[in-house]
Amino acid sequence: MKRFITDDFLLETKTARRLYHEFSENQPIIDFHCHLSPSMIAGDVCFDNIGQAWLDGDHYKWRAMRTNGIDELYCTGDASPKEKFIKWAETLPATIGNPLYHWAHLELARYFGIYDLLSPTNAADIYERASSMLRTREFSIRSLLRKNNVEVVCTTDDPADTLEFHTQMKGNSELKMLPAFRPDNVIKTDDSDKFREYILKLEKVTGEEIRSFEALSKALDQRHAFFHEMGCRLSDHGSERFFFSPCSEKEADLIFRSLLKGQQVSADETEKYRMAIMLELCRMNHKRGWTQQFHVGALRNNNSRMFRKMGPDTGWDSIGVPQDAFRMSRFIDALDDSDQLAKTILYNLNPADNELMITMAGNFNDGSRAVKVQYGAAWWFLDQKTGMEKHFRDLASFGLLRRFVGMVTDSRSFLSFPRHEYFRRILCNFIGWEIEKGNIPDEDELIRPLIEGVSYKNAKEYFGF
Repeated sequence: MKRFITDDFLLETKTARRLYHEFSENQPIIDFHCHLSPSMIAGDVCFDNIGQAWLDGDHYKWRAMRTNGIDELYCTGDASPKEKFIKWAETLPATIGNPLYHWAHLELARYFGIYDLLSPTNAADIYERASSMLRTREFSIRSLLRKNNVEVVCTTDDPADTLEFHTQMKGNSELKMLPAFRPDNVIKTDDSDKFREYILKLEKVTGEEIRSFEALSKALDQRHAFFHEMGCRLSDHGSERFFFSPCSEKEADLIFRSLLKGQQVSADETEKYRMAIMLELCRMNHKRGWTQQFHVGALRNNNSRMFRKMGPDTGWDSIGVPQDAFRMSRFIDALDDSDQLAKTILYNLNPADNELMITMAGNFNDGSRAVKVQYGAAWWFLDQKTGMEKHFRDLASFGLLRRFVGMVTDSRSFLSFPRHEYFRRILCNFIGWEIEKGNIPDEDELIRPLIEGVSYKNAKEYFGF
């Protein structure tokens, strides 16, 4: 049978093939946003089987399996890892056209040297072959990262996290694992009991009583400083949208005290509190020279019944409505106006917002450095071939593709790093076609820095790792 994953997979022109193999293929990986387990990296864990490695926590696959009529027993239920893997193999042929089909076969090829097309007929055999490899030290988690030439990986960590596993990894010469500060829980005020529980958690880790907005800001700044000492240089914020409603310190304090008492607050008061605390967090990012990331546009936990049963990040999210450009503009401007705007990356989940985001970023690039504010990689539902091509086209048209910091996995799977290869192949194919059509000069001194930069070097320079 003819191989599907070849050396020239997705590279449709001679130029694309040259660009990829000469300029991109061998670049290291800086994965500056993911949801991998720090404890598993620090412990250099070996998986028992590919079902565990491939399906645990991967809501991309769970959504596809459910859509294919697979019972929840085989997604998040109590079925054995092998049974789940076989049900995934039943689903995979139906994912043709979906990035899952490409990712799955890239991962089988790159990690295990398996080039067969996964299907129900060979699922049991592939399960045993891959699982036997995963149980060896050659396939431990850090070995898997080395196989993909991963230089830096930034996890996603709550301000209350101890970062004990990052401490264990400090000074590791093979892999730099750094925390990223994700303070979303301080704006999740809809469930008053959970909000108060979180404030108590912050009190415990800081050793300080938090009964005022000022005390909350000081506690977060204490944790921010600790993260900085641990090598953190990135924050990440995952709200549905930007917040804007001018709020005085006194108003913010009164609203926070009401939240602590479990009292009902109005929609406008909620907006005021969220904007006030987000501004405080962003000022901390600026003070310590961090980069802040905003992932907006997801409509989360749409299925109330399944959310109550399974909780967040289990596959019930979708693309939300377009962003409110005015609120976004006013929020970013509030930081810029006081000269406290940190390096900023904007990610959106609704492709209708591409142009909005790119042109919004341009409003706040003041020449103090290259792309102080920039448009981040095609994210979540958009990190597939069509979404990436639109992303490249839009960024090239309205911004500077040459300065783009490139791809992240945004993944919970340790087998997801071939997504960087996938991204690089699509990038080189896009640029290759533009060269062959005569839209871009075929000059290495022009193209090489673009391909090498977007693949790796721009992120290396931008974050200063």
